[in-house]
Amino acid sequence: MVRKLEVCFTPALLPLYDIRDSIVVIIDIFRASSSICYGIDNGAEGIIPVATVEECLQYGGSDFLLAAEREGKVVEGFDFGNSPFSYTIEKVKGKQIVLTTTNGTQALHQSLQADKIVIGSFLNKTALCDYLQGQQKSVLLLCAGWKGMFNLEDTLFAGAVVNCLREDIQNVDDAGIAAEELYLMAKDDLRDFLRKSSHSIRLEKLNIEEDICFCLQTDICTSVPILENGRLRKMTPTTISRVRRGS
Repeated sequence: MVRKLEVCFTPALLPLYDIRDSIVVIIDIFRASSSICYGIDNGAEGIIPVATVEECLQYGGSDFLLAAEREGKVVEGFDFGNSPFSYTIEKVKGKQIVLTTTNGTQALHQSLQADKIVIGSFLNKTALCDYLQGQQKSVLLLCAGWKGMFNLEDTLFAGAVVNCLREDIQNVDDAGIAAEELYLMAKDDLRDFLRKSSHSIRLEKLNIEEDICFCLQTDICTSVPILENGRLRKMTPTTISRVRRGS
């Protein structure tokens, strides 16, 4: 049973939380966490999240695919950005990817004090919730937001997780309650609910409506990416067993 479930609406608020003994779930629905889940599910050997474009460039060479996104666009000179359509089996299976994004990888790097870091999205919602239900730790759902500010889509997913775990939570904070209420309002048509959101409008202007629709699909992935030794990898049965023993 989850001991305590908290929602942090933006990394700007993260210093208010003690995450040293918690599992932190990084949420960046449009699009980093969705693409990471899809890539890991499609056989990427590992995804290395870095904070800056300069760090990403340090991995140049044939051993890595370099992915960089800023302001919703692929950074010039990189293999791809954070569109989920760049993380297909044909492109990523067996590959190591180095990724930097405007929001998602920044949120992850601010969470490195956590006991464990995993990645969540609508694409792997049930797999994530099944994993969290087996833990005896507190959980913080960290919304990546947009440049330190609140955004709607990440909050809706946090609410979906709260709703899914409702019977297994000993304690949920007010932010979690608010997120769940928003999700319950939106769940019957997430795309329509998000149509006026700032990030949705931003991506529509970039003509990537199909990315938005793709990222709002539920449970097309069955794996949960976990950060181990600086790399996001598919959680293995050994890892799951180790976590459940509390080691």
